[in-house]
Amino acid sequence: MSINRILKILGKDFAVGPRKPFFIWALLLPFALTLLFQFAFGSLFEPKPRLGIVDLGESSLTSAVQELEGFEVIILEDPDELIEQVEKHDFDAGLVLEPGFDEAVQGGEKPTLEFYLSGESLASNRIIISVTAIEMIRGLENKEPPVEVETVFFGEPGLPISIRLVPIIVFYALAMSGMWVPSSSLVEEKEKGTLTAMLVTSAMINEVLVAKWLMGFLFATFLAAATLLLNRAFGPRPLEVMVVIVIAAALTSMIGLLIGIYSKTATMLFTLIKGLGFFLFIPVVFYLFPDWPQWIAKIFPLYWVISPIWEVSIMGKPLGTVWFELLIALAMIIVLVIVAVLLRKRILD
Repeated sequence: MSINRILKILGKDFAVGPRKPFFIWALLLPFALTLLFQFAFGSLFEPKPRLGIVDLGESSLTSAVQELEGFEVIILEDPDELIEQVEKHDFDAGLVLEPGFDEAVQGGEKPTLEFYLSGESLASNRIIISVTAIEMIRGLENKEPPVEVETVFFGEPGLPISIRLVPIIVFYALAMSGMWVPSSSLVEEKEKGTLTAMLVTSAMINEVLVAKWLMGFLFATFLAAATLLLNRAFGPRPLEVMVVIVIAAALTSMIGLLIGIYSKTATMLFTLIKGLGFFLFIPVVFYLFPDWPQWIAKIFPLYWVISPIWEVSIMGKPLGTVWFELLIALAMIIVLVIVAVLLRKRILD
């Protein structure tokens, strides 16, 4: 096997790739999804802090908060309704002001302030609301903060929906580039006869397959990393995140290569991609619904690379905490390599 011939085949594929629709689609889809999700769920343009207030005693704080710029303030009548809306994440936070709250503060007492926070609110919004509330209460009396703030969280703090959607975008970055690019390229060469012409030369079938796999691997690595950067989700350990991305790209590219080896026509390729796509996508859904039984996701192969990406990049955990998942992913890569070697003669059939 010649490294020089592999690099020449790879260079040819990258030279003609930008002119092919599947190449362009694979490149643009993760960025398009990022823009769509971020505009829809708000991390490109952070929304104003949303604050709900139930004032049971005509507190002066209510009118003062309504006059603040940069806040979206809604006044409600029922504390239960406020709690329900915070639980549904309609508000970033909610305040319940009991009757006689102002008088208690001014009299030197320390009344309890009912303060509810949404777990899906942005951390910056929670800080802004909390600090603003304390400062305004302090303004009722020129002393140290005269209240004890009781904070109640609903949902998992620090994980807004825009973050929970990141695995979906990363999945498409890996799937479109790692699976779609090498398989489409290989099938197109079969149908046009350029693969046969290439094999008439000194190029070997193994060299062609390695070049196709390498194209998907490099493309998937770049797009997955770019997707995490674009979503500001690379985490505190970028080098460890890159290790996980490399293993994920290697696995998805091997799946793509096998699909390309097995598919004789574009029609067969599309059928396999559509059939496998749903099966491979399922683990990603569990990050949107963390209350679902998580063991179910482990049944599906891409869980073993999506989970480490989530843990190391989003959750900031060290690489050592996901060694078992990465070991399973490496074992799957080895198995797929063996299968590809056994099936490579199918390309010439």
